[in-house]
Amino acid sequence: MRILSSQVSKHVGEEVCLAGWLHRVRALKSVTFAVLRDRDGLVQVVAADPELVRRLAELPEETVVEVVGTATANPQAPGGVEITSPTFRELSDPAVAPPFDLYRPVVSAGLPTVLDNAAVALRHPRLRAPFEISAASVEGFRRAMERLDFIGAHTPKVVSSATESGANVFALDWFGRRAYLAQSPQFYKQTLVGVFERVYEIGPVFRAEPHDTARHLAQYTSLDAEMGFVTDHRDVMAVVREAVADMVSSVAQRAAGAVELIGAELPDVPAEIPSIHFADAQELLARESGEDPRGEPDLAPAHERWLCEWAVREYGSELLFVTGYPMAKRPFYTHPDPLRPEYSNSFDLLFRGLELVTGGQRLHRHSDYLAALRARGESPEPYAGYLAAFAHGMPPHGGFALGLERFVARLTGVDNVRWTTLFPRDLHRLTP
Repeated sequence: MRILSSQVSKHVGEEVCLAGWLHRVRALKSVTFAVLRDRDGLVQVVAADPELVRRLAELPEETVVEVVGTATANPQAPGGVEITSPTFRELSDPAVAPPFDLYRPVVSAGLPTVLDNAAVALRHPRLRAPFEISAASVEGFRRAMERLDFIGAHTPKVVSSATESGANVFALDWFGRRAYLAQSPQFYKQTLVGVFERVYEIGPVFRAEPHDTARHLAQYTSLDAEMGFVTDHRDVMAVVREAVADMVSSVAQRAAGAVELIGAELPDVPAEIPSIHFADAQELLARESGEDPRGEPDLAPAHERWLCEWAVREYGSELLFVTGYPMAKRPFYTHPDPLRPEYSNSFDLLFRGLELVTGGQRLHRHSDYLAALRARGESPEPYAGYLAAFAHGMPPHGGFALGLERFVARLTGVDNVRWTTLFPRDLHRLTP
């Protein structure tokens, strides 16, 4: 039976069978070393038989092979064990050479080359590692949600109207009718608060925003949650803290090898993440940063970076909540601050200089929704299905959305979110 590279050390002195990709072949004068790669790592195979040496010289790297041989202890071999007296069996046609050497420790190709050749480029251990971290992050989020009694849901990604965020949507033909790709599960997860009280979803969202930046994508993975019977947005922030803490813990436990390989630095998540009100943040920036953003309805990226650096100095925390964004900048369903109605009961979570989470308390009274839409000059008719839930009684509630690719990008320290996105979709890229 086949074993994995990580299990070879448990079978020293035994005949073993491995299978994987021919990662590298290195011929010396009297012996040839072949490195086999499988899902768990690498193992060295030593070939001395002249016929086998000749065959290996003809096999391109990335050819899929099966190897049967003896697991032999060797302190100089990777992992302290190698395979000797091997036989090889090819399990695929000879592979076409990859666009760059996958066996080199450092990736020599730039981002466009990696993305254009993702099917093979992602086999490089350093390029694969962020997605192991991503998978562990999702597992941690799911673990936190289940621990806090949230119910998982799967909502439609094709909707009948572009109602949530204006014109930045992708339109498509739906059996002769106009339909749109969903920008978020927001309306559905609020509706489901009336069903489950606490609900979460992990899935794709689509934004037709023409941003050609290192932090924006047209499709990304959103980790969403919504919860009923909240006092205000601070209850939601407490859940965000639990989710992020479990995500970091899961990465440390389940993706330790990937973290070590790429030198990712995991943050310490404080028992209570520090927060600052939007107005206070603007005053702080005006007083200490050399810029005066007062009067602006949002924070510029440079201001988010400055505030994160301030939080590290002031609190020793790489995470910072900014609360109370102006109502003018938030969606119509956002609950205003009862004491300062021009500000909202909303928040963003900043992490290492980047907005990671957006959330807050929502309106929950049907009459408040009608008033909010009138105030924005909008008709309630396009929202009839959504508003029905509130007409039938909804508790005070709130929720948040966390961008998975941004989270992993911050953990891994990459300069572009596309390094942490499988087959990214953006303003220019629709393949592979």
